[in-house]
Amino acid sequence: METNVTREAALGLLKKYNQEPFHILHGLTVEGTMRWYAKELGYGEEEDFWGLVGLLHDVDFEKYPEQHCIKAPELLKEIGAEDALIHAVCSHGYGLVTDVKPEHLMEKVLFAADELTGLIGAAARMRPSKSVMDMEVSSLKKKFKDKRFAAGCSRDVIRQGAEMLGWELDELFAKTIEAMRSCEESVNAECGE
Repeated sequence: METNVTREAALGLLKKYNQEPFHILHGLTVEGTMRWYAKELGYGEEEDFWGLVGLLHDVDFEKYPEQHCIKAPELLKEIGAEDALIHAVCSHGYGLVTDVKPEHLMEKVLFAADELTGLIGAAARMRPSKSVMDMEVSSLKKKFKDKRFAAGCSRDVIRQGAEMLGWELDELFAKTIEAMRSCEESVNAECGE
């Protein structure tokens, strides 16, 4: 999978339609997470594509929440995004806001990891270290079971994503924590934290 979209253009588009620092942080986190997964799962040559999909997956969320994944194709065309990139971005809303089904492994990873990065990020902010570097799967499992904690992160979507990948929840948790560790420092630096 290749694209002519540059990271500079992608980040510019994300920032054009998202001003909330949290949304920028989330996009950068999912970008780094997707880059790690590309390398981990043997798609290192597609790392840039996986990363751009992660960066842009919520491009329409802040300004057009009622049209999430519906407005995205129009916005992505502003930077010349190819159909494969558009499909990948829209597939993370499958069953919730769109009928674009995750087909490629990368799309299934995005579907599973998107919600989970939100949950892990919220759990990290509660830790004394404010970091994922010292987070263990066991503590994440406790947060996952507490439906009041980060209530906006759908446990059903995370479970469905793990199922799509054929992974146990613990495997998805462990891998996504590791993926977020790989990019935490660079994301924080880019966000000025």
